[in-house]
Amino acid sequence: MFKGQNLKLTLFGGSHGECVGGVMDGLPHGEAVDFDEIAAFMARRATGGALTTARKEPDAVHVDSGIRNGFTEGFPLALTIANTDTRRGDYNKLADKPRPGHADYTAYMKYGGFADMSGGGHFSARLTAPLCAFGAITKQILSRRGINVNATLVSVGEVSGDETALFAEIGRVKQLGDSVGGVISCEISGLNVGYGGPLWDGVEGRLAYAVFAVPGVKGIEFGSGFSGAKRLGSENNDPFCIENGAVKTTKNDSGGILGGITSGESIVFRSAMKPTPSIAKPQQTISLSAKENATLEIVGRHDPCIALRAVPVIEAVAAIATLDIIL
Repeated sequence: MFKGQNLKLTLFGGSHGECVGGVMDGLPHGEAVDFDEIAAFMARRATGGALTTARKEPDAVHVDSGIRNGFTEGFPLALTIANTDTRRGDYNKLADKPRPGHADYTAYMKYGGFADMSGGGHFSARLTAPLCAFGAITKQILSRRGINVNATLVSVGEVSGDETALFAEIGRVKQLGDSVGGVISCEISGLNVGYGGPLWDGVEGRLAYAVFAVPGVKGIEFGSGFSGAKRLGSENNDPFCIENGAVKTTKNDSGGILGGITSGESIVFRSAMKPTPSIAKPQQTISLSAKENATLEIVGRHDPCIALRAVPVIEAVAAIATLDIIL
């Protein structure tokens, strides 16, 4: 559950169950919802392309409650998305042989084997479908307030550059039967100065809390981030200036946040996504039943780079956290 100060979001379902969905409480009433915009946003995380899993889901969003005549009611918003292209049998052997780098083992130990881990179950990136649906709605609400959230894939493995270079690297890794990680940059523009606060009320912490819900995220940095740790203060500090009568900074290595409070500059952060654990190459694991070492060869449909489809997901969680901050 996302437990914001103003918004609460619970997701439910699993990768190969009947459906996935969620319930969000705390949305303001009277907000117009454009379902065409939701569909367009959902299409950005769609599967079935040459560089993604072959699993194809239409991801049609069904609103069960909370929206009436195209406007939010102010009550909890519930929505569901059907799972239509499931192959539970692809994951039978994983019940005994956990995937290295995945939650199979830790989930087995925590839930005693009762959790349905087909396709990752509740830990699957499939749960990012309803997350994107809620994100699409919150992005619309933010946009009407002059706040925009935009993310982009900036690197894949050791490769940085334009889309052509990044896609070529993903394709190369896919041919090897392997996977690769990536870095996603996100910018939140239009926020006024003064949101957030010190310590646990800091905007960095509230955004990071939301971002780490995205499966595969292993790191986050704001502004100059870790590279700032290698600089002198005279290099990393953002000088203040007056521009058209307003307080600005000449650069934005702070990432738009000072002392946990928005500075009025765009918030900029980057998320590190790990390589997909499910790969075609043989991997060393264990047999939980036999308590012995084993080899695992995974079949099924998997993304060679989860960062590629995670771009709108990062936007979604950033939008949800931002709306929670400003309400």
